Amino acid sequence: MAADKPLLLPVLLLLLVLPATTCAASDAEPEEFQIPRDGRVVELDDGNFEAAVRAVDLLFVDFYAPWCGHCKRLAPQLDEAAPVLAGLSKPIIVAKVNADKYKKLGSKYGVDGFPTLMFFDHGTPTEYTGSRKADLLIENLKKLVAPAISVLESDSTIRNFVEAVGTSFPLFLGFGVDESLISEYGAKYKNKAWFSVAKDFSEDMMALYDFDKVPALVSINSKYHEQSIFYGPFDDGAFLEDFIRQSLLPLTVPINKETVKMLNDDGRKVVLTFLEDGESDENSLRLIKVLRSAATANRDLVFGYVGVKQWEEFTETFDVSKSSQLPKMIVWDKNEEYEVVEGPERLEEGDYGTQISRFLEGYRAGRTIKKKLGGHSPTLLGVNPIYILIVLVAVLVVMMYFSGQGEEDHRPRQRAHED
Repeated sequence: MAADKPLLLPVLLLLLVLPATTCAASDAEPEEFQIPRDGRVVELDDGNFEAAVRAVDLLFVDFYAPWCGHCKRLAPQLDEAAPVLAGLSKPIIVAKVNADKYKKLGSKYGVDGFPTLMFFDHGTPTEYTGSRKADLLIENLKKLVAPAISVLESDSTIRNFVEAVGTSFPLFLGFGVDESLISEYGAKYKNKAWFSVAKDFSEDMMALYDFDKVPALVSINSKYHEQSIFYGPFDDGAFLEDFIRQSLLPLTVPINKETVKMLNDDGRKVVLTFLEDGESDENSLRLIKVLRSAATANRDLVFGYVGVKQWEEFTETFDVSKSSQLPKMIVWDKNEEYEVVEGPERLEEGDYGTQISRFLEGYRAGRTIKKKLGGHSPTLLGVNPIYILIVLVAVLVVMMYFSGQGEEDHRPRQRAHED
């Protein structure tokens, strides 16, 4: 027994030390990642990205490549937007990831081009494809985090709401409208328009928004100075949704790269008018005014106009160039075909109203000639995928040819050296 005592003491000491050591290790959990919230664009990598997604409710991420020209132009826009977004009542933190360096991280979120912009709402990612200009980017992201429908309790809250939402999106104000009747559409078109219902309002509001009975749904497109009113029936979803869908676009749409994307979500065909120089002259403005009247009476069609000088790449797909006789009208299906009404295509200066009426009569009567888009289809990228494929195949054939030539030229030199 005496011999065992020297061994017993170290064992007892070890048993006393081990529990303390184990407890200390279990209590020392790693600290949660603290993402800066001072309005700067935060640089993330594959070591802290997932922790950053968990750390903030709303995260906007630019997956970029250092050599990408588009990424370089986007960077100052994000620097400008970041402090504004961080200061919102629901802060949005802007971050960036070098996805060319951290390819595995980019691949996880489907990054296949630069820049790719992703919005993480409580960890759920959605690709952002809207405007990249700082002011519009801010408006678009504010819209993404807003409720589907806002409930307004008084005249003052109505005024404050209208001022706060700005002019980037159409606005629907329901007066005396049950919230449940438009909740479905508020959710469906959440990223395209503001929806609200006013529960309490005065006659001043009725005068301001020019409606004389309730329930009334007022559509306001401040950007284009347009307003319209829907009095029902509210229990017929088809009529109500038609009004909402048609009000998302102005009566006459200036065609550009942004509005072409909006047209893709609208099921109507486009009466497209080609002008020489957009809205730059009095004659064009007079024609656009007449087009607006025609659009009011023909809501089953979208009326758009485009200046050849503003977007010649687009107009050339319809065989319209600076040398064409303008103005000219066609009906476009937004895909590969358009229709020309038989008779004079060009609108003569003068009585535009009569000429447009005859054009629409001819179209509805089927007196049209169908044509395929020439060159390429004005898709979102401005290029038809078929033509991209043809070009790629052609380039591949040329590369194979010259590669073969290079091998043939090289072999004699090798043989001569061996000899």
